[in-house]
Amino acid sequence: MKPSLHDKLIQLSDRLEELNQLLSAEDSTRDMDNYRKLTREHAEIDAVVALFQRYQQVERDIATAKEMLGDPEMKVFAEAELEENQAKLETLELDLQKLLLPKDANDERNIYLEIRAGTGGDESALFAGDLFRMYSRYAERQGWKVEVVSHSEGEVGGFKEIIAQVIGSGAYSKLKFESGGHRVQRVPDTETQGRIHTSACTVAVLPEADEVSDVVLNPAELRIDTYRASGAGGQHINKTNSAVRITHLPTGIVVECQDDRSQHRNKAQAMSVLAARIKDQQLRAQHDKEAATRKSLIGSGDRSERIRTYNFPQGRITDHRINLTLYKIDAIMDGDLDELTQALSSQYQADQLAALGEQAA
Repeated sequence: MKPSLHDKLIQLSDRLEELNQLLSAEDSTRDMDNYRKLTREHAEIDAVVALFQRYQQVERDIATAKEMLGDPEMKVFAEAELEENQAKLETLELDLQKLLLPKDANDERNIYLEIRAGTGGDESALFAGDLFRMYSRYAERQGWKVEVVSHSEGEVGGFKEIIAQVIGSGAYSKLKFESGGHRVQRVPDTETQGRIHTSACTVAVLPEADEVSDVVLNPAELRIDTYRASGAGGQHINKTNSAVRITHLPTGIVVECQDDRSQHRNKAQAMSVLAARIKDQQLRAQHDKEAATRKSLIGSGDRSERIRTYNFPQGRITDHRINLTLYKIDAIMDGDLDELTQALSSQYQADQLAALGEQAA
């Protein structure tokens, strides 16, 4: 084990002892906010220290086995013990490294999911609708709630653009690698000669911003316009200026919201989306800075980057970032994304471990 990792684990062991004393003190619950903070820290550290104690026990077992190598009667047994425990030690060290990887502060947040039709005209809008259904079905499997913030329907169905809020624990951690270009290859319903067409959509997954602490929106830097929402005709057409468009002047980011009949609610929702987009811009700038030092395989969030191809005639989906191809397109389009999200998360974790190794080298 690297000395830096060992020192960190010793520090955490000492901190756990300190927390045990603080939490068992008679006046520990006098300040409930502080008590909850200490309890959360204890829960985070306890699992790491427990694993480190197992690691230390295996180290002691290895030392004992080495001592037995000098005894001819025990040599075969000692060699087998040594081999088994060395393998255990390597596994435990890797598990400890994973537990010590930096946590993404946004992982447990709700998200804003934005899907926009790209090249391909009507077929692209239909594919945007298919992607929205795919993510909605996945959210349903996770027990999350999906609320449409705004949408613009395509001429023959689907969406030119749709923005939805996905509310649920761990939404960002599961879907944060979905940002980028999604390409579809299939025969459109409107194609009479059976030719395969290629079209594309872009997906953006933005962690919901905490408006109080994450993004400060200066009213002087906002231009807020109200207008009549466009929609179906007849009795449902909007007769008041309830739709809201907010422009953030420093960045040029524009957000529109017209799905609610209340101007107040549309404005509140638009402000929330705006804060999420500004936060996302800050996160991507931070990532670009880090990527200049070390190229990351996934997680760039670049909207122009083609990350995945959905080939319907062949029944396959390929994620180009990790060279993963799955022949289960029907299941995936119905929201069975677990294999994809887990593979992406595992690769990201491997990238982080590699970076940790570079820093320690």
